[in-house]
Amino acid sequence: MSPGAPQVTNPLPQQLRPDFERLTDGLDQRIPSRRRGRNILVATWNLREFGDLTEKWRSRKGDKALRDLFSLRLIAEVVSRFDVVALQEAQANIKSLRHLIKVLGPAWGFLLIDENRGEEGQGERLAFLYDTRRAKPSGLACELVLPPRVRGQRAVRNDALERQFARTPYAVSFLSSGQTFILVTLHVIYGKRASERTGELRAIARWLRRWADQASDFNQNLIALGDFNIDRQGDPNYEAFTGEGLSPAPEHAGLPRTLPTLRGGKFYDQVAWFTQGGRRKLTLGYEGSGGNFEFDRYVLRRMERVPLSYRISDHYPLWVGFLMPPPG
Repeated sequence: MSPGAPQVTNPLPQQLRPDFERLTDGLDQRIPSRRRGRNILVATWNLREFGDLTEKWRSRKGDKALRDLFSLRLIAEVVSRFDVVALQEAQANIKSLRHLIKVLGPAWGFLLIDENRGEEGQGERLAFLYDTRRAKPSGLACELVLPPRVRGQRAVRNDALERQFARTPYAVSFLSSGQTFILVTLHVIYGKRASERTGELRAIARWLRRWADQASDFNQNLIALGDFNIDRQGDPNYEAFTGEGLSPAPEHAGLPRTLPTLRGGKFYDQVAWFTQGGRRKLTLGYEGSGGNFEFDRYVLRRMERVPLSYRISDHYPLWVGFLMPPPG
């Protein structure tokens, strides 16, 4: 960074403040307040190619990265409204992630995996950001891998999964107000055809089902969230993922997950947990608090879709709010 160059934590230039204030007003209206010991807000966000950064308030055509300091401030303001956020598409270059943590401040921490190398992994990382005043890691952090005995089973082989997951799902347990919850974030292979995702989706669902059955014995909560690359109810890949009992948050049904296109929005992102006999296998309470946040309604409203997607994302954040059971 050259001497005198702006830093992401500097006060915003005056000309950028109206957009920022519209964003904060929108967040105030759409996202519930965080109440100590009463609730926990969990979000998932695919931040498109979240890697390099141009250290200017506004990037220009020809800059190495379109994502700039103002974009980072907007992203940070959204993230700050939640307690734990699962991020997909973090890159090998973590410059944007480091700057994001600077803006969020010393109370925030992060965990991330190494880059997924290879053609299908595309150098991506999965990450969690969390507000340590509200939630802390409780000891478990692991990647989900299939042992040879599972990969060799007929059920998996018939699903055409003859390899590990393209981007290894990442699980971390958190503790908040005496409640343990395990979040598993994933970014499922996209492939050339939708049918290429079916085997991986079904294998992940089966893996999670076995884990959920064990976790419930210890009053833990298992929640899957991320970019599943599936579409709405009735889509074959949606049915493959939910066939083991995973139930997406009902309030997310029909909500846009991506910036609009001429072909309409996609429904790739999900937050889901297991149910049994119509009842949630959670000790956390869920009372229908969940939604998305369509940031393009508030900021950079005249910008075309593609440059906007590289500054912020082509996905909207998706969130749910859980209630904490009363102590004792």
